[in-house]
Amino acid sequence: MALEINDANFEELVVKSDKPVIIDFWAVWCGPCRMIAPLIEEMAREYEGKAVIGKLDVDSNPNVTTKFGVRNIPTVLFLKNGQVVDKQVGAVPKSVLVQKLEALL
Repeated sequence: MALEINDANFEELVVKSDKPVIIDFWAVWCGPCRMIAPLIEEMAREYEGKAVIGKLDVDSNPNVTTKFGVRNIPTVLFLKNGQVVDKQVGAVPKSVLVQKLEALL
């Protein structure tokens, strides 16, 4: 299951992670976010132990959302060593997300 990332646990789960991190920035009211949600969950199971995969609700977590300048959702950020190395805006097939993650492993 994808981790719930928020303003409070961001430092611990993302910045201090020794594994690649994927964050799905989403909101309850966002249709395309609901389209990719099952893909994020599948990847969380498939890459357990290899990568940190989480979701961040933009409405409840303005600090992290603002820090990364997320204006459109869904936005999926790919981080390594606490730094953004890739990003995907909008709903895309799972293969696109997997390819970007595999490049970081």
